[in-house]
Amino acid sequence: MGRMPSAKPAASPFGPVDFQLVLLRRMADHNPDLVEDARRDLGVSPAEMREANRRWQTMLHSPRARSAASRYRSVLGTPGTVLTRTVGDMVCEAWLWPLPLWPDLRFEVLLAPTGTAVWNEWLVRAPGAPGPALRTLDDLTPWSCTVDEAARAFAPARPLEGTAPTRWGLAFTVPDAAGVRRECAAEFTWGLLQRVAVR
Repeated sequence: MGRMPSAKPAASPFGPVDFQLVLLRRMADHNPDLVEDARRDLGVSPAEMREANRRWQTMLHSPRARSAASRYRSVLGTPGTVLTRTVGDMVCEAWLWPLPLWPDLRFEVLLAPTGTAVWNEWLVRAPGAPGPALRTLDDLTPWSCTVDEAARAFAPARPLEGTAPTRWGLAFTVPDAAGVRRECAAEFTWGLLQRVAVR
């Protein structure tokens, strides 16, 4: 009697490293060199990065998909920080997790008042961490700042429609190195600056 084929090893639990690969996959469209450096820092192969993204998409679109809030807790664990945020006249909870690739940032999930629906999910500056000095166009380098930091530094900023899910845009005026004010459109992925186009 022939040998039975060995069982395929079960996939390891989807965890924080896999989730960082998902964030990087979206950022690779704009900054492939930065993403490659980050992938190597995590010690994973391009194939592992593709597999992490495939598994994430499967989780999102599974008929038995859990709520977004439950999914993040399952993947990232208990939030490192829980804050209260006021949105209009509503009080919401914000869950924040540290991610090794961006030690000065946190991944934030903003919950609806019901506590189950997720209103927003992106990278923000860690509480107490100093933000970047944003004064001129030259300061707006890839991965240098978050959406809210750019909006505050160059107010008034106007939101722009993102080109894909997990992407945001801002339009604002910023001085260049010579002090000439320039109209710019900045694009962010998962809340982190990716590129700036000068109009």
